[in-house]
Amino acid sequence: MTARRRTRIVWGLRGTALAVFLAYLPGWHASRSGGLVVVEHWLNRPVLLIGAAVVLLVASLVVGLGFRTRFAQIGCAAVLAPLVVAGIAILGLSLLFSANGGREDRFVSPNRTDRVLTVTNVAFSIDPVYQVELETGSGWSARHWSMGTWDTSGGDFVRIDWSGPDEITVTGREKFTVFDVRSDGSLSEPRVLPKQGSAAAEPSS
Repeated sequence: MTARRRTRIVWGLRGTALAVFLAYLPGWHASRSGGLVVVEHWLNRPVLLIGAAVVLLVASLVVGLGFRTRFAQIGCAAVLAPLVVAGIAILGLSLLFSANGGREDRFVSPNRTDRVLTVTNVAFSIDPVYQVELETGSGWSARHWSMGTWDTSGGDFVRIDWSGPDEITVTGREKFTVFDVRSDGSLSEPRVLPKQGSAAAEPSS
């Protein structure tokens, strides 16, 4: 391989790595409360996109250095081995999450079909941990609004309901947490109301 061709390949790989990383940034921004649902769904893929960018950068280094001598090849292997192990570990964690978590339940508002509650199990353990969001709008303009992450082992989350046309209630063992939905689809600050005169309720199965 000539030096000129090697240089073209190196910069091609680096340019592709930069493009992949830049593609991830809108997805990361859309993952915040109020972000666009479609953009987050397609581009908020840190393991896939950042992992691909790192692989492309490492490949550009390998191509650029050449590693013609045996000593250089051994050094390259010593550098790449930890990266391979880290990649396998990340992939294993992703598969574990897919197996134990990631289930999403959706609850459409009884009054407006363009308002949907999503409850996603994001736990890596047996006890569920729920990420709760409100999706408003439809198509490319749909946005998601965070209602927090709820650990069921603490008893703060038993169930969630549409308790009114513009009201959502999270029921816990000892309290209610109420969110109001504004006209633009965003959420108010939560109101915490204690349960009156009743023993702690058990979670529904």
